[in-house]
Amino acid sequence: MTTQLKEAQLDIQSWMRAALAAALAATVLPLAGIGTAAHAAAHNGLPDGTRKQKSLVIGVDGATFAKFSAVDMPAIKGLMAQGMTAKSNLYAASMAPTMSGPGWGTIATGVWPDKHLVKDNSFSGNNFATYPSYQARLETANPAVSTLVVGTWGPITSNVFTKADVRIVGSSDSDTTAKAVNYLSYGNPDSTFVHLDDVDHAGHSYGAASPEYRAELKAADVRVGRMVQAVTSRPTYANEDWLIIVTADHGHTDAGGHGGNTAQERQTFVIAKGAGYRAGSHRYDIKVVDIAPWVLAHEGVAAPTTWGLDGKAVPNLAPDAFDSRRSSLLTRVDETSISTSIKGWTAAAPSGWQVDNTRMPSGGVTEWRGWSFATDEFWTATDPGQGRETNVRARDVFAVADSDEWDDKAHGAGQFDSTLISPRYAVPSDGTITLYYATNYKIDGPQTGDVHVSWNGGTPQLLKSYRADVNKVEKLALTAPAGATTMQLRFRYTGTNSAFWTVDQVELLD
Repeated sequence: MTTQLKEAQLDIQSWMRAALAAALAATVLPLAGIGTAAHAAAHNGLPDGTRKQKSLVIGVDGATFAKFSAVDMPAIKGLMAQGMTAKSNLYAASMAPTMSGPGWGTIATGVWPDKHLVKDNSFSGNNFATYPSYQARLETANPAVSTLVVGTWGPITSNVFTKADVRIVGSSDSDTTAKAVNYLSYGNPDSTFVHLDDVDHAGHSYGAASPEYRAELKAADVRVGRMVQAVTSRPTYANEDWLIIVTADHGHTDAGGHGGNTAQERQTFVIAKGAGYRAGSHRYDIKVVDIAPWVLAHEGVAAPTTWGLDGKAVPNLAPDAFDSRRSSLLTRVDETSISTSIKGWTAAAPSGWQVDNTRMPSGGVTEWRGWSFATDEFWTATDPGQGRETNVRARDVFAVADSDEWDDKAHGAGQFDSTLISPRYAVPSDGTITLYYATNYKIDGPQTGDVHVSWNGGTPQLLKSYRADVNKVEKLALTAPAGATTMQLRFRYTGTNSAFWTVDQVELLD
């Protein structure tokens, strides 16, 4: 029997003992004034919490979601059955490598690495002063809140979460779990973050395809189960509003290791249990960058736009028109490097939208002949390492014009030239509009990107031009001309074997 399996068995036994202890505590602690709705005192240096709304985020370093199906993981799969599961992909070069520093930095701050500036595990040059962790923001917003961070990897408490009421480094995942269980059972934290590290070690030593890696996933599941049991066994649990999240900073290759741009390294996940999340549901629009604003909102802190967060509180997320194409996505036609099992593209525009390909030459790669609608899983698999992995601000299905991939098959004379046309939107009575959309414009040769607006069906007027790399959420202020009652947008892209332009989440804000 391997050391990992022995440790997993010991953890199961410890979990059972903890459950029994928690059950006994439920009958005793309230009599002592501890564990009631208003706890009487601090516990091991942790201030008594003040909120009914509470959160527990558990990070399993290096956990590859694709391997979960092959492992008996009753605790994590129980959370999936009781709550919501969302898969998504991380960035890769040139934004940042798929490493722990950038990963946990993104989860903690709610912004991508091009903002928090963590590019490796040294954390040198980070911008946490501008984008602090969500625990720090909770403390700043309400010093009475009780915040706890426990992690096996030292930088979690020394570099990532630098402000919390209690920050503890565990000597091992077993020690980290025991400390977290103690505080969750007998203390009253409002917001808790826990980091487990052994799965990542197994990935480096043995690879994600190994039995050792699966054994560590199982051991991590036992530890997650102990922490969840500590929460649900609290005598005050029925009167509390818990948001429980399990996530990971990156995955691992089958051979072992991470940092690159493969699907296994980039794939991550968010599993959440809490009020309002349908049991057994799956979503495609939630990313790890949403965890920070999500916890903040749950704890009563709304993130103002001045914070510049990339993530959004999940209750505020809504599908856009492009996401409606998911059920109509197709498998590959000319992109033979992509698995035949992946449905990830369509040329058919959603209701109300149009694609004008009248200027497009004939031929070229079918999937990218003009504006298409695609998923990250499909599009980034076309030719990894060319910057498509930086398209992290798009969610679910997005619009993409890719002259580079289209040009990989013979076509008629001329350049890629396609226009994406929006529905006609009603103009607000005061004529003041903010145009919101996520965009990633990357150049690698001759190309143009222009946004035009047409008022009342009139001649399109230039609103925005792209001639340099841009990866951001645009918020463009518009004032409608007198008498305008409708407006329509046009996104025209031209390119000669250049790079790409993506557009997503197009919205008019009053």
